Amino acid sequence: MRSYGQFCPVAKAAEIFCERWTALIIRDLAAGAERFADLQRGVPLMSPTLLSRRLKQLDAEGILERRRPAGGRGFTYHLTRAGREFVPLVEGLGVWGQRWSRRSLTKGEIDLGLLIWAMERSVKGDALGPGRRVVEVEFTDQPASRRRWWFLHEDGATQLCLENPGFEVDAYLSSSLPDMIRIVRGDLKLGAALDQERLDVVGPGRKRRWLSAWLNLSPLSAVRPAASTPSEAARPG
Repeated sequence: MRSYGQFCPVAKAAEIFCERWTALIIRDLAAGAERFADLQRGVPLMSPTLLSRRLKQLDAEGILERRRPAGGRGFTYHLTRAGREFVPLVEGLGVWGQRWSRRSLTKGEIDLGLLIWAMERSVKGDALGPGRRVVEVEFTDQPASRRRWWFLHEDGATQLCLENPGFEVDAYLSSSLPDMIRIVRGDLKLGAALDQERLDVVGPGRKRRWLSAWLNLSPLSAVRPAASTPSEAARPG
């Protein structure tokens, strides 16, 4: 990690926290990611070599600790007390970003893998009732191999399925990839997406109630943009 060459505590903290990718790694650890593969899904543009090196650096700095699972292979990663004190800073960055950096999505930001990973961590199967539940999500603008995804909820766990798991589908969602990202990000409100037919939903009655509970959107999605920041909600493209 690069040094500012200053004794100032702001500089010392920034040397660790402001290193590229570090805030995102802390974000994902705070959200429950523990395995290297899970962390890698949250930073898909970061090479495995760089991620491994950064995790070792953060371990050496006392921000996280590696643990060997009982009877398992590899390591799991966990924030230390020092690392957890960075979490409010990450949350504050999220609030600022929602308020001041809202703009049209660029091509490079329309990332299917990152969206699926975020949904896999957040969706709540119990919104559809007890027992095994399956939700199918279709992205209408994607090629056939990346178009349909299934979320299997069973015994309190969620499993992402790349192929139809073979059980009855309890709910079906259909949207373009950019619009689903806008919904998850909070740029397109759920009610507006349904009213404007930018999200098609088939499932139990009281659609908006269970759908909102299933999506379980981040509190950041409710942060309103600053008045001077353009919104995407009215942009169907």
